[in-house]
Amino acid sequence: MKTKDSTEMTPDGLFVPTYKRGGAPIVRGAGMYLYDSDGKEFLDFGAGIAVNALGYGHPALLEAMKDQAWQLIHASNLYHSQPQIDFAARLVKHSFASKVFLCNSGTEANEAAIKFARKRAAKISSQRYHVLSFSESFHGRTYGSLSATAQPKFHIGFGPLPAGFHYSQFNDIQSAKAKLDEHDFAAIIVEPLQAEGGVNTADADFLQFLREYATAHSIALIFDEIQCGTGRTGSLWYYEQTGVVPDIMTLAKPIGGGMPLGAVLCTEETAACVSPGDHGTTFGGNPVACAMGSCVIDTVSDPAFLKKVRDNGEYLKNKLEELRPKFPSIRSVRGHGLLLGVRFKEDPGQVIEACKNNGLLLIRANLNTIRFLPPLIVETEHIDKAINIFEGVLKSLM
Repeated sequence: MKTKDSTEMTPDGLFVPTYKRGGAPIVRGAGMYLYDSDGKEFLDFGAGIAVNALGYGHPALLEAMKDQAWQLIHASNLYHSQPQIDFAARLVKHSFASKVFLCNSGTEANEAAIKFARKRAAKISSQRYHVLSFSESFHGRTYGSLSATAQPKFHIGFGPLPAGFHYSQFNDIQSAKAKLDEHDFAAIIVEPLQAEGGVNTADADFLQFLREYATAHSIALIFDEIQCGTGRTGSLWYYEQTGVVPDIMTLAKPIGGGMPLGAVLCTEETAACVSPGDHGTTFGGNPVACAMGSCVIDTVSDPAFLKKVRDNGEYLKNKLEELRPKFPSIRSVRGHGLLLGVRFKEDPGQVIEACKNNGLLLIRANLNTIRFLPPLIVETEHIDKAINIFEGVLKSLM
């Protein structure tokens, strides 16, 4: 049999085409910057899709990774490991939660949260399994989390989806109540600050309604803080700014400092409904990832660090607002802290591509929105540079 010459293989010829990728491969990162194999430098205002909260090559993260890797890289979840214990203890200490489940990613965290909520509801009735989510939401790409993602474009070609998932309008109390009154619900899942959906903030009265309805009807209220949590908006968790406390909260993306790590935080009432064998994971809570997760929590939970996130977020938002009168194509500037979005009247794909060509990485979101998600270590000098590139691109295209 003829073997393939690896020198003839192009990246596009090797991978299932699940991403639109181009350019030279990324080979290293340092601080706020990424570098490709051609030596080109990119100021990263996407942070690996909100993952690299501490940028690239952070000394404390590298030390945590090295120290743990020398001791233990993997152990079965049939046994305790100290890095898991240390990390879970930090999550409990710094949140509403009593118990933690560790996994590898955001979609896994949401899958587990849905299962935990349904197991809790099954104690009341076998018919209480329905799940409500909201327009423009994004909760992941595996079947449960995909079914909870209320954007039809992600469902095309993957039906039939699992039964029991329902959608209503984000920030519309009447729409939510009408849908909730139709079925016996196990869970309501909501991003208090939607990211991929277009950087949309949940209204305080909307979240308060969900909390009160969920409590009155013994429904689990799940907050998906996979992208808006872990310091990104200037508080450790976004729910702290809302005055509403969930029953379950899902985390991932930045929590592992760049390593695959996710978590489900829940109350004792929810955890008590789960038994050995109900759920599990082979790699979830990897010791190296957990050691890095503890480092992230220790760094990001510092009040001085969070204040700097708030200050730099306000600085960046003001700079983006200053562009609105100059460019009528900008519809609005949205978001909180360092999760910001610029919404355009038309598709901003050309803007994102041109910014990349000029050394600035940005990320698309729904509803013609560009996300600005810099690492939380960003300084005003980086913001000024990003704004200069962004404004220059807008001038050239619009």
